[in-house]
Parts: sequence; C-alpha cells; structure tokens
Amino acid sequence: MLFARHVARCAPVLAGALLLTACGGAGPAGTSDRAGGTKGAVTLDDNCGTKVRVAHPPRRAVALDQGSAEIMLSLGLADRMVGTATWTDPVLKGLEKANAKVPRLADRYPSYEKVLDTEPDFAAASFAYTLGKGGVAPREQFQKLGVPTYLSPTDCAGKDNSGDGDGVRTSALTMDTVYGEIRDLARVFGVEQRGETLVTQLKARVRKATSGVDADGVSVLYWFANSDSPYMAGCCGAPGIITGELGLRNVFDDTHEEWPQINWETVADRDPDVLVIGDLTRRSQSAESAAQKIRFLESDPVTRNMTAVREKRYVLLSGQAMNPTIRTVEGVEKVAAALRRFGLGA
Repeated sequence: MLFARHVARCAPVLAGALLLTACGGAGPAGTSDRAGGTKGAVTLDDNCGTKVRVAHPPRRAVALDQGSAEIMLSLGLADRMVGTATWTDPVLKGLEKANAKVPRLADRYPSYEKVLDTEPDFAAASFAYTLGKGGVAPREQFQKLGVPTYLSPTDCAGKDNSGDGDGVRTSALTMDTVYGEIRDLARVFGVEQRGETLVTQLKARVRKATSGVDADGVSVLYWFANSDSPYMAGCCGAPGIITGELGLRNVFDDTHEEWPQINWETVADRDPDVLVIGDLTRRSQSAESAAQKIRFLESDPVTRNMTAVREKRYVLLSGQAMNPTIRTVEGVEKVAAALRRFGLGA
C-alpha cells in the first residue's frame, strides 16, 4: 500500500520466477484451459464490497498496479493485456519478454483518460487507493462505462483504509489471500488450471525456503522508504507473512498500521537483530535505494551503533516483495537465505 499511496514452454520455472505461458491445454483468448472449456460470464459476489460481473474472459485488460500486472503475466495473459501502470521495480525475472509486449501507460498513475484510450474491457488494481479518489479513478467511474474492475483482496480483507495513512490491519494477512487473488483472476480469464499451477508452485517455494529455519527469538525490522520520517512495517501486512513463515519477531509488532512513520530514536531503542530494507528504483521519497539506506544507517549517529548495522545484517528486498503480492514469496526466500548466512535461526 505504501508504494500505491506515495509512488509506489508450459509453466516453466525461470530463474526462480514463475512464468506460465499460453500453451499446452490453453485455448485461444476467450476460452478456458479447463476440460470442456467455457465462454460464460463470471460473477464475483464480493470483491472488496463490490459485486463484479465479467460477461466474457477479458481480451483488453489493464493492470493498474505492478502486483496485478505480474499475476496476469505469470498466468500467460500478455496477449490479453493492453496496458500496465504504477511500478516500483523492474518486472519479475522471467517475465521480461511477456512484459515487453504490453504497453506501459505510466510509471506511476496514468490518467483516467489514458486508460480509457486503451478501450479496456477489464481493469485490476492491487491497492484501494488506485481505484479511489486521488488514484486513477473510483470504481464507479469504470462501472458507468461498463468496464468491470477487480481490487486485490490483500488490500481490503481484514484491513481498514478509511484513515489518511496506508491503512490499519484488523487481522493478519496470510499468503492464502494472495492465492485467492490468483484464483480469482484465473477464473475471470478462464484459465483456472494455470492459476492452480501457479499457486502450487508458490506454495512449494515457501515450503522449500522455510524448511529447517527456526528464527524464534530473532528480531527484525522492515524499512520501506524515507530517511527523514521512515516508513517501517507494522505487524500484519506482507512483512508479517515473512515474519510468521520464518518465526521471526518484528520489533514493531505492537502496531497494526500498515506502514507507520517511526522516528529513529525509537528504532534504535528497539535495536533489531536484522534489518530488511527496500531496494526501490523509484525516486519519490528520500533514501529509496538500498545503497542510500545503508549509507544513512552507517553514518547517522542515532543508527550507526545499532546491532544490525554494526554486524551489517542487511537483507535487500524489492518493493514488490514487501507488498502483498506473488513477490512476497521472494521475500520469504531472501530473508530465509540471509538468516542462514548470518547464522541465525537455522
């Protein structure tokens, strides 16, 4: 959510990424890869409080956030996409060729008019803000033109977005919600089997990454962006998934805010064993890249004596790995590998 508000062969596994190409049992656009196929309408009764009816598998879809785009690309749907937008990072490794086929409407939010110029028949977003006032456009504006919209349940299930910040988690997020998003989009596009294959592969990666890791008692802090008023992860968003899978303790697990801004004196007082830091390619906040963050940490008099800084226990993650997306699995893998490297929890 932080990025969104502040931008922000068949099924091979390619260099750790999952790229499901449109081959094998998959038919042409508009058909299903299930036995028997289907061209019927799909209805999602409750997508973040909105009933979504898609009359036919989309042929001109727009992904308004990177997370939505990478799910669609991983499902082999590049030929049914007419635009993407709002990127924090380079595309997931293994999806470069597919992504190159889809026009990028904007690195941040495109105008509503630019999206409509693509003549979309479906629009998906990762964050409520994207489909709200201040983002691209409220869902109602798309609905008036007959364009169904889908909002990732990771940004609404067990989450209150009514305040001015990045939202408050009323319950902890789990990968099951991410898997549900994959299944929803696969159903909308009529490629259910590809969705199940992707979910199965992601689950296998989590199992492999966490095998033999027990980090009970090891503390961690997640720093997304900004050195002046840093955004740190609260208990229960995507970083909470990583923390839970590996048995870590987030030093700010006492806040349910998604990305609270916390002063450095408080950070230093909690003195985490490990620092997970966002390595972002955007330039909308101070200290976006990991190199900038590390320079700050090692030079600032408040932070340079922290245990993790003195021991150089840094874990570098993409912004997408710290958002609730398929890339959160990448976060689990990289943090697990770092714990083994540091001799902690393994």
